[in-house]
Amino acid sequence: MSSTHLSIHYHLVFGTKNHEALIASAWRDRLQAYLGGVIRTLDGVPEAVGGVADHVHLLVGLRATHTLADVLREIKSVSSAWVHEEVGVRSFAWQEGYGAFTVSASQLENIRGYIQQQEEHHRTHFPGGIFDVASAPWGGIR
Repeated sequence: MSSTHLSIHYHLVFGTKNHEALIASAWRDRLQAYLGGVIRTLDGVPEAVGGVADHVHLLVGLRATHTLADVLREIKSVSSAWVHEEVGVRSFAWQEGYGAFTVSASQLENIRGYIQQQEEHHRTHFPGGIFDVASAPWGGIR
């Protein structure tokens, strides 16, 4: 084979600092579009972006040359600045950490659907706003 073929997909999850519900529905779609643009700027492929008031989910395709920590640092840094400047929420910040899970090609559609249905998922499964990682589609951590 004279060329290289990679299929590296990640399900990324990160939240607002202190899990504050700062991502208002009035500008959530704009933030999600912006996050997709940041990923494209970094030469990644945004396959799905979703979330709720206190966290986001991204399904991204990355290159072998990407360093996951660097990609996340850049996404969080520039999107936080965007919220400050474009939305005017000066108190906005992302949490320090993140979750990153590799996704096999056979599971891309399942994870894409899960991300696209985040608002409904949280409305029906977590009416009190409490998230249980064991109920996540990747099986959670026990």
